[in-house]
Amino acid sequence: MNFDFAFFAVMTPAVILMGLSKGGFAGLGLLSLPLMALIVSPVQAAAIMLPILIVQDVVTVWSYRRDFDRRNLATLIPGMLLGVLAGYLLAARVSDAAVGLAVGVISISFALRRLLGARSAPAPVTRATYSAGTLWGVICGFTSMVAHAGGPPFQIYLMPQRLPPAVFVGTGALFFALMNWIKVLPYFFLGQFTAQNLTASALLFPVAIASTLAGVWLVRRVPAERFYTLIYWLLIAVGLKLVYEGVRPLVG
Repeated sequence: MNFDFAFFAVMTPAVILMGLSKGGFAGLGLLSLPLMALIVSPVQAAAIMLPILIVQDVVTVWSYRRDFDRRNLATLIPGMLLGVLAGYLLAARVSDAAVGLAVGVISISFALRRLLGARSAPAPVTRATYSAGTLWGVICGFTSMVAHAGGPPFQIYLMPQRLPPAVFVGTGALFFALMNWIKVLPYFFLGQFTAQNLTASALLFPVAIASTLAGVWLVRRVPAERFYTLIYWLLIAVGLKLVYEGVRPLVG
């Protein structure tokens, strides 16, 4: 891996997309790792991205430090811990493509149902419960460890609650910040925190911070209705990508 023009030409847009995602436009970040994988291996791309994610988490958590829902965190975190553990133990036995395919189909179905249903009658607003939170928390943790796809299950659980956009983003910021710190240990044991990978991460820190702040700035200026409509469309786009990545090994 050379820190040349090609490196920055690929890595900079990838980090910007992740920053905007961390700032509040969830879904864009799923495009980051495939971009990075154009010049490094997927495992190395994930290892380079993890310190960047942690830096971006600091920015997002600080920006939304007063905007989060404690009940949602309480209902999600126990299941998430179980899901991360299951993903770590079963990663070698589970196809990430199959997991991504399942998450993609569920995401598209959920988003289309919400978008089409809104034209006829508004969907009822739900609330955080321990039964649903534990279920979706397990799915978030498992899919994040196996297929880097923890965002869609989180959105499916929280979006029907129609929280204010800042609270929605702030809750996700705390939730995924905790999960990213938990991932540090497995990556350490995998030997991915090399001097070269950490140097690559450090070189991209300024872009990571600036793009995350830009995402925060934009979210605070987008009306709630438009925000949720945009997130539904992003969820469909992410779902389509996951379905594509899941089907490709089956037909290739």
